[in-house]
Amino acid sequence: MNIWIDADACPNPIKEILYRVANRKAINTTLIANQCLTIPLSPYIKTLLVKKGFDVADRKIIELVQKNDLVITSDIPLASEVLNKNALVLTPRGKQYTLDIIKERLIMRDFMETMRASGIQSKGSAPFSSKDREKFANQLDILLNSTSK
Repeated sequence: MNIWIDADACPNPIKEILYRVANRKAINTTLIANQCLTIPLSPYIKTLLVKKGFDVADRKIIELVQKNDLVITSDIPLASEVLNKNALVLTPRGKQYTLDIIKERLIMRDFMETMRASGIQSKGSAPFSSKDREKFANQLDILLNSTSK
């Protein structure tokens, strides 16, 4: 298993958890971003810098991800593509997406885009919290332990 991180939007506390996991479990972990990132020195952690542009990092993740890899992202269309390649998806807030869930999320996302385009305001996501960080760490641990068996 490799871990691929959609790093431009990934909160720093989640990156820190992933750095520790990469080293502790010897899992190759790649942060894909369109800006330079500072990462710890490790044989298991690297960055991949892509050009700036709409969905450039997403397309690179889709190109590189393999069956049973893990992708960390909140991007619903990216998650859908990854799941269709038989890889795993976990959001930075600790939600594991599956093919069943992602269809519903895509429909809701498209609906909300239509609403916003028509001028209706919607609330954004709640600020990232310590509960989100804890939920992510717990779900990551469960996911990694279930795939290593």
